[in-house]
Amino acid sequence: MAAKKVLIVYAHQSSASFNSAAKDAAKEVLAAQGCTVEVSDLYAMKFKAAATAEDITGDVKNAAHFRYAEETKLAWEEGKLCADITEEQRKLTESDLIIFQFPMYWFTVPAIMKGWMDRVLTLGYAYSEERRYSQGILKDKKAMLSFTTGSHESMFSADGVNGDMNVTLWPLQNGILHYCGFQVLAPQIFWAPSRLPSEARGTLLEGWRTRLQGVLAEKPLSFTPLDCFDGEKGFQLKPEFQEKNASKEYGLTVGIHLGKALPPNSQMKAGV
Repeated sequence: MAAKKVLIVYAHQSSASFNSAAKDAAKEVLAAQGCTVEVSDLYAMKFKAAATAEDITGDVKNAAHFRYAEETKLAWEEGKLCADITEEQRKLTESDLIIFQFPMYWFTVPAIMKGWMDRVLTLGYAYSEERRYSQGILKDKKAMLSFTTGSHESMFSADGVNGDMNVTLWPLQNGILHYCGFQVLAPQIFWAPSRLPSEARGTLLEGWRTRLQGVLAEKPLSFTPLDCFDGEKGFQLKPEFQEKNASKEYGLTVGIHLGKALPPNSQMKAGV
């Protein structure tokens, strides 16, 4: 098997952080397996988070009504995206696996990482109306979220105060990663490491190291294939799939739940 290339998109301000240790562990373990590992350290890079007209070199097509997606698609086609976006797209293009390493901020990624997603995953390069979800442009690549929380696991449960983590993850894993076609691996969640003693944090990192030994061979999370939806009828689930799932206890996914109970842990474990 050819050596794999891995991109770690990393967002934490401190090299003394648990996130930094998790990033370093991934780099070390994957490199030991023969992988080429590249890290985009967003804070160290002072990566620009805002998606603006400055992301395009030269004149834009319609300055009076600037539309980011359309303008960056044209710029990508003409080789006029700015240097930092072009460089990150190069890294992504060359990678087989992308790991997003971050502390969860307000139930999502930090702004600087969201900016990476907004600016790097441009229309035409990462997705199009014709090529998205299971038919997405990046469907030959794997991606995963690896992150720390500030709250304990019990608080992110179906009866916890923060709500079900599967629901929290749906916009990121389905609405961004799977939308672009990525095969989404189960997330690596480090529950409230700042509230744990040093020994327990070490145990978390050892668990991460163990998982990394086989992460490249992992099966991805399950999502409903795009061809199950009728593009001529507003991309509604086709009647035959509605009927097939009518008698089942759970909905198809967190978002496509068909008014049923959510499938347990479908955004946190593969094969469910």
